[in-house]
Amino acid sequence: MGAGKRWFGGASLGAAFLMANSSIGPGFLTQTTVFTQQLLTSFGFVILVSVVLDVGAQLNTWRILTVSELRAQDLANRLLPGLGYGLAALVILGGFAFNIANIAGCGLGLNVLTGMSYAHGALASCAVALTLFWVQEIGKMLDGFTKILGTVKILLTLGIAFSAHPPLLLALHHTLLPAHVSAAAIVTIVGGTVGGYITFSGAHRLLDAGIKGPAQQDAVTRSAVSGIVISTVMRFVLFLAIVGVLSRGAVLDADNPAAGVFRSAAGEVGFRIFGVILWSAAISSVVGAAYTSVSFFKTFHPVFARHERACISVFIVLSTGIFVLVGKPAQLLVLAGAVNGLILPIALGIVLVAATRPRLMGPYRHPRWMLAAGWAVVAIMGALSVPVLVAQLGALLH
Repeated sequence: MGAGKRWFGGASLGAAFLMANSSIGPGFLTQTTVFTQQLLTSFGFVILVSVVLDVGAQLNTWRILTVSELRAQDLANRLLPGLGYGLAALVILGGFAFNIANIAGCGLGLNVLTGMSYAHGALASCAVALTLFWVQEIGKMLDGFTKILGTVKILLTLGIAFSAHPPLLLALHHTLLPAHVSAAAIVTIVGGTVGGYITFSGAHRLLDAGIKGPAQQDAVTRSAVSGIVISTVMRFVLFLAIVGVLSRGAVLDADNPAAGVFRSAAGEVGFRIFGVILWSAAISSVVGAAYTSVSFFKTFHPVFARHERACISVFIVLSTGIFVLVGKPAQLLVLAGAVNGLILPIALGIVLVAATRPRLMGPYRHPRWMLAAGWAVVAIMGALSVPVLVAQLGALLH
């Protein structure tokens, strides 16, 4: 099959939706609502910054990994023996934190739709995710499942944004010239939309599908750009819906703030639509986080590759168990973004160093502007992440 066909209907578009769905999961819904309450229309600037950093991280990662034809952990091990194991541990830790939060989102979504408890909703969603991985070939399931749910999320949220009548001109003005700027919001949103495992989800999917090597770089770039565009559209549409509701004086529930946005915009119908969107975002992120996290250790020993489904299942079950025991869904969703914001500069820095080694990249020479953009992301996120993560951990513990 040619690159064009793959792009329009196959793994390239599937990889784009996998990355986009991972970056607009339940954490982003909750994080966007929490920070828009604080910053109002100035939160548009945070989204704009996150998109710029997203481009710097994603284009570098996808191109470097697919040209080298190596997953991130294997590239790191060839750069420095043992480094890949450390990188894998970091990304799996971040993916696990995210997946606990994703399961929390499933519980919140089914609570809205059915009234069942958060814990029961999480357990039911765990069963759905396990079924998805066991009923058909993993790659085909991921491609089809993420395309459908991604499209549903965008269309439903667009309808709510239209009903909310947001102040478009003021939002545009403060997106370019913000009245307030929050480092915590930038770190959390960037971490939640491109941090940790999300950076590698699309690239690892392309490698699994055999879309790799210098000859495939046009298809890889189109896929990466498509994923960024899909997630950016969803981010701004959700932001506009929230701003529209808050500008009318709505007061949101602290335990499930995003639900109040949809209820205020469209009544009980909007509340149920939120349940569908949240559950769709959460279950697609559960699938994406589990798949990508396991892809970080399945190359370390043949037994992991042979029993990939079992490893994914254990990952999902453990995530569900911890959420059921700990609770605090909204707080977990925000904290997960901060954790992955810290992992991003470390993981991206390793990939960028590897890109400059001819023994790893062969005759390929990575563009200097892409290296500069990537190191800018590393520097910005490295400087912002540590104090924000420390503050959020303290808030959660208290």
